[in-house]
Amino acid sequence: MSTSETGDTTLQEFLADPGHLTLDLPTAVARCSHALGLRHTVVYLVDIQQRHLVPQTGMASAQPVDGSLAGWAYRTQALRVEESGAEGVTAWFPLLDGAERLGVLAVNETALTASSLTRGRALASLTAMMITSKRAYEDSYVRSTRTERMRLPAEMLRAFLPPRTIGNAQVVSTAVLEPAYEIGGDAFDHALTETTLHVAVLDAMGHNLASGLTSAVALAACRNARRTGADLPELVSAVDEALAAWLPDQFCTAVVCQVDLATGLLRWTNCGHPAPILIRDHRLVIDAMEREADPPMGLPAQFTSGPRSTHEISLEPGDRVLMYTDGVVEARTREATLLGLERFADYVIRATAGGELAPESLRRLIHSILAMQEDRLRDDATLLMFEWRPPSA
Repeated sequence: MSTSETGDTTLQEFLADPGHLTLDLPTAVARCSHALGLRHTVVYLVDIQQRHLVPQTGMASAQPVDGSLAGWAYRTQALRVEESGAEGVTAWFPLLDGAERLGVLAVNETALTASSLTRGRALASLTAMMITSKRAYEDSYVRSTRTERMRLPAEMLRAFLPPRTIGNAQVVSTAVLEPAYEIGGDAFDHALTETTLHVAVLDAMGHNLASGLTSAVALAACRNARRTGADLPELVSAVDEALAAWLPDQFCTAVVCQVDLATGLLRWTNCGHPAPILIRDHRLVIDAMEREADPPMGLPAQFTSGPRSTHEISLEPGDRVLMYTDGVVEARTREATLLGLERFADYVIRATAGGELAPESLRRLIHSILAMQEDRLRDDATLLMFEWRPPSA
C-alpha cells in the first residue's frame, strides 16, 4: 500500500470515529493533521474587529491582519507560502465558511508538494466546518476573538446577528459594526433563498439595552415574515406590528431590500433611514437610490396613514450597494468636523477601487473611518455592502 493510500485510510478512520466530534478544536485538528500526514499545523481565528489573527494554541504568536503573510492570505482568501528558515516552509490557507472569512490555517512542512498542498486545503475546509459547528456553543471561540470586555447591550444584540459575510455564485453580502464592543441599537440581517438575497440594516432609537431589544424584535419579526414567504410590503408591515405590540414606545429606522438573483432587480423600502449608495464600475452613481423616505418602523400610523413605499432599480453585473447608519456620516474627522456624505463617498470610492473582494473593501473602509476617530465613535456605525455578480458577468 502506498503512503498516499495509507494516509487516506487513516483519515477515513479518523472521520468515521464518532469520538472526534467531542474533541476541542486544537486536538481535533492535530489528530486530523496527523491522519493526513502533515507535519505541524496551527489554527488562527480573526478577532471581532478583523485586526489580528489569534492562534488557538499557546505555542504561537498572534499575526496582524495588515502587514503579515498570514494576513495576506486572510485578506485575499488565497494561499500564501513562505520559507521558515531551518523549519522548512509554511503555507497559509484561508479558513472559509462559504463566503465568510474565519481566519487562516498554517501548515509547516519540510518541503511542500502537490500532495501536501491538496491535503492542507482539505484540512482547512474540514477545520472551517468544525469551527462553524462548534462556535455557537463553545465560549472558547468567542473569548479568543475578543480583545475587550463587551457591554451587555452589545452582547445581546450580537447574539441575534447572522454571519458577517454570506454569498453564493451570484451574490455576496458582507457587514461590519462599530464600536464592536459597545453597539447599542444598530443591527443588520442578510439571508439567501434559491432565488433572492434578503438584506436589512436597522438603527434603533437610543443607545442602551432598550435600543438593542428594539433591533432584536425587529430582526425577529423580519425573519419570521421572510420565512413564511412574505413579500417586501408584508414583511415591513410585520415589523411595524411587532414593534407596536411589544415595544410601543420604541422605533427604529431601516432599509429593507430584496434582490432577484437571476435578474438583478433590487426592491427596497426606506423607513426613515439614510439612502443606500450604488457603486458601479468603481464610481458612485449619484442619487441612484435617493427616494423620499417613509416614517421609521414602529407606530407608523402616528406619522402617516398611507401604505409603505416600495422602490425598484435594476442592477448591472458587478454593482455594489452600500447601506449604512447615520453614525457613519456623523463621525468626526481629526479636524473635529463631521465626516459628511461627500467625504464618506470619497472613502467608499477609494476602498472599492482596488479590485478587492467585497469583505476586504468593507473591512478597510470601517478601519479608515475609525482611524479618523482615533477608534472612538460617538455613535454606532454599521456598514453593509452587497455585490451582484451573476456567473455570466
